[in-house]
Amino acid sequence: MPHDVRALTLRTGDGLTLAADAWLPAEPPSTAVVLVHGFTAHRRDPSVMAMAHDLRDAGHAVVVHDMRGHGESEGLCTLGDRERHDVAAAAEAARTLAPRVVLVGASLGAIAVLRHAAEDADLAGVVTVSSPAQWKLRSPRAAAAAVLTRTGAGRRLARRLGARLDPTWRWADPPDALAARVTVPLAVVHGTGDRFMPTSEAEILHAAGAGAAAGHRRLDLVPDMGHAFCTRGHEAVTDAVAWCLAARPAGQAA
Repeated sequence: MPHDVRALTLRTGDGLTLAADAWLPAEPPSTAVVLVHGFTAHRRDPSVMAMAHDLRDAGHAVVVHDMRGHGESEGLCTLGDRERHDVAAAAEAARTLAPRVVLVGASLGAIAVLRHAAEDADLAGVVTVSSPAQWKLRSPRAAAAAVLTRTGAGRRLARRLGARLDPTWRWADPPDALAARVTVPLAVVHGTGDRFMPTSEAEILHAAGAGAAAGHRRLDLVPDMGHAFCTRGHEAVTDAVAWCLAARPAGQAA
């Protein structure tokens, strides 16, 4: 692990302990990014660390945590529902590092950041990567994921892949409904080469949020980018963070 990464322990509002890392830039930052991984990943997954490295090189402090039911954190994965508590704890830690906080979440992490952002108007912005928009199975891989998460055999397989799943399922508000409630700048990044989540999901998500804050929505469809923190999407994600900061200057109310 890089020498300028500091281990953190987070405590969620519902009583879980989460493992986290803070990536610290050379100069005192004015912005901290909460970076949230996807399903079966963790904070030290190579793709997550590569994204954290690029954001830190852009001058941001970065807080990345293992979501509940993943990595070294306690609890069970609830597919983005109670993960809002995880994001809240990470955002609180990020605010001790810099005054402005942007949330960046990929796939399952994107659902989690939207769920928190729908209730946090003090954020500088939100970036979703490879996010679903609605609870519909639009690809064979998405259908396979549903079997993985909603059956006993699937949950046992998920545990071997790195996610400890809560056996209960709650139909919480879908991501497009959450996006409509987000009042801070929202950038939607999605790859045209994503074989798990089609680009139509990004278009639905962007359209759902467009009415909430005119001029504060952005859609970036990245050629040949795959799912989640694919290397081809790093520049687009970093640019999206910069756009959020410019769209909501320091001190501007939501």
